[in-house]
Amino acid sequence: MSFEIQELPDVIRVIVFLNLTKGAKLKRSTLKRRIDRVCVGYVYINISEFDKALEEMAAENLIEEKNGYVRLTSQGQRLGKEWESLLLKKEPIMEVVAGLVDGSITSLVVILSAFIGTLTANSIFSNPELVIFSALLTLSAVAITNFSSFLLGGITEDLNDILTLQNIINYSLSDIPDKKERDKSLLLVQKLFIILSRQLQRSNLYAAIICGVTTFIAGIIPIATYIFLPLYYNIVFSLGLISVIVGIFLVRYRSKKTRVSWKITLVETLGIVIIATIVSLLLGIA
Repeated sequence: MSFEIQELPDVIRVIVFLNLTKGAKLKRSTLKRRIDRVCVGYVYINISEFDKALEEMAAENLIEEKNGYVRLTSQGQRLGKEWESLLLKKEPIMEVVAGLVDGSITSLVVILSAFIGTLTANSIFSNPELVIFSALLTLSAVAITNFSSFLLGGITEDLNDILTLQNIINYSLSDIPDKKERDKSLLLVQKLFIILSRQLQRSNLYAAIICGVTTFIAGIIPIATYIFLPLYYNIVFSLGLISVIVGIFLVRYRSKKTRVSWKITLVETLGIVIIATIVSLLLGIA
């Protein structure tokens, strides 16, 4: 089993992976039509080339065929998921992490500022209406900033990454000795990456929405708890919610995705949140 793209059947198998992920099953004829749709106007993949690619995948226990339907095996699903993650970046890791961190820090700064203002009675945060207004304004600004940053930055970065990946694959395919097969493979990769670049733009829109919504939800829940509960109870329960968001959801998610011990992830996360909160409060006081 190879993760490399060195010949035409390898290009075909990538298209098969992208069509059969998440337990999908398709008729062999339907799968061939989808490959032809990718190739339209560029190159034609004949049935023998298609059959060869499927036979190689079956021999490597990546696909199974039953009653005319083709589906990925458990091993094929794992490899297909890796290709999907590499080419389409469908794992919302940075978006969720950034949303939880920014939302938690924003809510923590707003809550601590409001509580200090309530105790000193010499701040705009001693006024409940101004607390609500400031909280919504601040949190909305952070959420919108995250949305726009991930949308524009993500599209730019991902398109650059996919062009780099395409150049690497083209370089690998250029070693195919048969000129006809080499040209066919290069044209097929070119068409595939044109389609992927369009899908990446949609994926980046979804990622930006995920980041913005996660930021707002992670921030609004502790702030709403602080606003609507009685004094002193509000600070305890709101800070408890922030601790749950940071200490459980964020740390567990980061630890799972990075495969790093949760203890190390917890120390890193708490250090970043504490430093960012202190700096924000000092800037607010100044």
